[in-house]
Amino acid sequence: MAHPGDVSALAALLESHAVDARSICAVIGKTEGNGGVNDFTRGYFVDRLMTLLEHHLNEPADMLAQRIPCILSGGTEGVLSPHYTVLCRTASSAATDAPALAIGTAFSEPTDPALIGTSAHAASVAEAVRSAISDAGIDSVDDVHFVQVKTPCLTSARIAALAALGTAPPANSAGHSMARARAAGAMGVAVGLGELAIADIRDDMLLGDFGAYCSRASISSGVEVACNEVVVLGNSRRWSGPLVIAHRPMQDAIDLNSIHDVLGDLGLPAMRQIAGPERNRIRCVLVKAEPDRRGAIRGQRHTMLNDTDIDPQRHIRGAVGGLVAGVIGDTRIFVSGGAEHQGPDGGGLIAVIAERETRTELAGE
Repeated sequence: MAHPGDVSALAALLESHAVDARSICAVIGKTEGNGGVNDFTRGYFVDRLMTLLEHHLNEPADMLAQRIPCILSGGTEGVLSPHYTVLCRTASSAATDAPALAIGTAFSEPTDPALIGTSAHAASVAEAVRSAISDAGIDSVDDVHFVQVKTPCLTSARIAALAALGTAPPANSAGHSMARARAAGAMGVAVGLGELAIADIRDDMLLGDFGAYCSRASISSGVEVACNEVVVLGNSRRWSGPLVIAHRPMQDAIDLNSIHDVLGDLGLPAMRQIAGPERNRIRCVLVKAEPDRRGAIRGQRHTMLNDTDIDPQRHIRGAVGGLVAGVIGDTRIFVSGGAEHQGPDGGGLIAVIAERETRTELAGE
């Protein structure tokens, strides 16, 4: 992307018929905004994308936005490159001997502002996650590797409107609401995957009990959505194609071993930096990260939480983005901050989509 509204690369693929617009089912990307409540680059990109697809699908842009999740995370600090990944699926009767990448999507009903960032919000996300798993044709939740959710959040105006009605808002500021919404989303994914029961989710757990988390959830929150948009990625024998996905939790911001481990799960070598044909097998890298709220990494103090010049989430995106890019050998990496309840406390997760190993590669030829 040359700028936050740049959809020219996809436009060229559509014009050349390399991509069929009818096959596009979701988009996940990084824009060069600040990643905060007022990051309007996300909504701008969605508008530009849906306007482009409207031209090719003869369907109003606002209707397309209600059936094609477009989940953007703002902030491309450090070496991260603004980019977006277009997920496509087509009908096929081809038999497959091994599971292949499966994609499912779902939208919840609009979320009541009074419930954003609560256990009721988590329940709504859980229902949408289950719908997306069904849409993907994934038979076992164990085969789900990554669940991307975009949730709404409260703005100052929405908080004031709730107060005017005599309703106590779930958060006292827009920034706090983004964090609570991400927490509710993560707990909702955990419930949808059967890791937790909805009866176990309490409002005081959200941003309170960080021992409860989901290592397959990636949650973003923003003012540009009114409902929960869900994209489920996993592997299924019902699908064919050359791609597969794997994931690993990251224990902290410098967990290099987990990066190598997820690559190993995909048959990629544990090299100092992936290069050549092996690098070309990698199609998408998705990462969540969080500044350790205890103020230290492996016993050593960090300053991310106390820096009044740079937001902690911008720090962590730049730091973890550099770590992962150094291994992958590419800067087009989705690294999202705000990993509350998404992976181990102070850590996060990494998921990679890649072409599976060929028989020739397995034979060492």
